[in-house]
Amino acid sequence: MNREEIEALRERVSCAAVLEQAGFAIDLKESTRRALKFRRASEIIIVTHEGRGWFDPLSDAKGDVFGLVEHLDHVGFLEGAGRVADLVGFAVTEPQWQTPRPDQDYDLSLLERWQARRRPWPSSSTWVYLKDERFLPATLLRATIRQDRLREGPYGSVWAAHTDKAGIVTGWEARGPEYRGFASGGTKVLFRLGPDTALRLAVTEAAIDAMSLAAIEGLRDGTVYLSTGGGWSPSTDAALRQMASRPDALLVAATDANPQGETFAERLRALADEVGCDWSRLRPPAEDWNEALKIREKEKRERKEGGVPHSRRPRQGKLRPGEPALDPAGRDAGDPGGVMKD
Repeated sequence: MNREEIEALRERVSCAAVLEQAGFAIDLKESTRRALKFRRASEIIIVTHEGRGWFDPLSDAKGDVFGLVEHLDHVGFLEGAGRVADLVGFAVTEPQWQTPRPDQDYDLSLLERWQARRRPWPSSSTWVYLKDERFLPATLLRATIRQDRLREGPYGSVWAAHTDKAGIVTGWEARGPEYRGFASGGTKVLFRLGPDTALRLAVTEAAIDAMSLAAIEGLRDGTVYLSTGGGWSPSTDAALRQMASRPDALLVAATDANPQGETFAERLRALADEVGCDWSRLRPPAEDWNEALKIREKEKRERKEGGVPHSRRPRQGKLRPGEPALDPAGRDAGDPGGVMKD
């Protein structure tokens, strides 16, 4: 197979075709037009560059269609190229987008797009979405807005800023009733809620989960609540290493209670070992922290109405000496006033 034939195959066979043939399915809810997310059990592959590129958000693996076949099938280039050739003409399932993208101001720079949007306010569509659908308390929302972490996105969505160590906005997680994505042209670093000097680093996979854990813990002193935006970019890795390298830092893996969350937690533990900081695992009592918050708020309402629901307790890994646990209400066992109230 000569160079011209290889280039022709690269143009004619999409990475999406390889994944569909291998049993992966597109996760439309977590995909954008520029980044299609495919799942097969706990495996995740993101397809980019109009189907010509891909990367694994849980590792450093990435490349073109030939590299994808080698990655999935553990074969060499020549055998992989033959398998790619077999997919010429394979009909890829085209995703059906239901709503316009909430970040389509392509003529503006990233910072201009962020600054052009208003902060959420009580009764605004974003505020209502976060408070009524996501059950985030008003006190927590006000604290997050004071740190300039949120913006009103189109169509009832919220933009949650990712920033670098200098505080510059590098992109934002966009979430809404029918949309999940990341700012076009942006870079995932970290969503940060809490003081820059905090040594307890609670790492989640989504900004709404970071805010939910902050609500459950009552914006615990000495803690910064972080989100990787569901990925692990080199910028995210560098930011976490810089924060975890400080003396007395504690890296808390507050990722989801599912296989992907466990994979992220293991990466955080490996990072903690490499930089020499303490590590602990904090699992939500539901699949993620927002679900845990919803359950807690619904149980509170039931108690007010006379019901006695079953309480749920977050499952924790090892704690460093002196690290408080959470009680069944979701607050520090030694801090009876630690739960934020709306």
